[in-house]
Amino acid sequence: MMLEQLRAEVLEANLELVRQGLVLYTFGNASGISRADGLVVIKPSGVPYESMQPADLVITDMDGRTVEGKLRPSSDLATHLALYEAFPAIGGVVHTHSRYATAWAQAGREIPCLGTTHADYFRSSVPLTDPLDPADIESDYERNTGHAIVRRFAELDAAEAPGVLVLGHGPFCWGITAREAAHHAVILEYIAQMGYLSVTLNAAAGPLQATHADKHFLRKHGTAAYYGQAK
Repeated sequence: MMLEQLRAEVLEANLELVRQGLVLYTFGNASGISRADGLVVIKPSGVPYESMQPADLVITDMDGRTVEGKLRPSSDLATHLALYEAFPAIGGVVHTHSRYATAWAQAGREIPCLGTTHADYFRSSVPLTDPLDPADIESDYERNTGHAIVRRFAELDAAEAPGVLVLGHGPFCWGITAREAAHHAVILEYIAQMGYLSVTLNAAAGPLQATHADKHFLRKHGTAAYYGQAK
């Protein structure tokens, strides 16, 4: 993908977060990566979405050095880079402070897979990271946030859980493209809200039967998927 095309896609992913009500003011960010070029396109830090243009997006290398753009990149850049390094199949990353997903993160609770809507995108619970050590917060905080996510996925498949809750912070999501990462962020907020309503209505609500969850996940994902139309 040419970088100008990637810039346009990343801008659209950022604006989708606004359209879907996942961000306030300058909260949140979306990025995309050109693996062939080893370059990342990301939202500039603190720039209002309504005034943002493709040229405002910042292009950096995998070490976080700006190679194109006059503005500072998102302060969460190092987290995005850590995820791109750890998950070679992903092409986009999104971070929001969306209300319900962030509430679960602040409560220190994973979102259990209570129903099939959740299972269509997350094969099991939405995972939650462990707390950061004080030293990790005080030094290289954003990269250490990425490392905390990667540690949580040591025994998980990033394709089966395209997002995570960072304890006390909020959600990060990813996908094959920046557009898909934004889509997953929207879905995560939706299932976070449904999960909250479900456990509010019935505090004893338990997870969906694993066989049922697997059926819904695998009919949409993987080599035997049959949901939708053939590509």
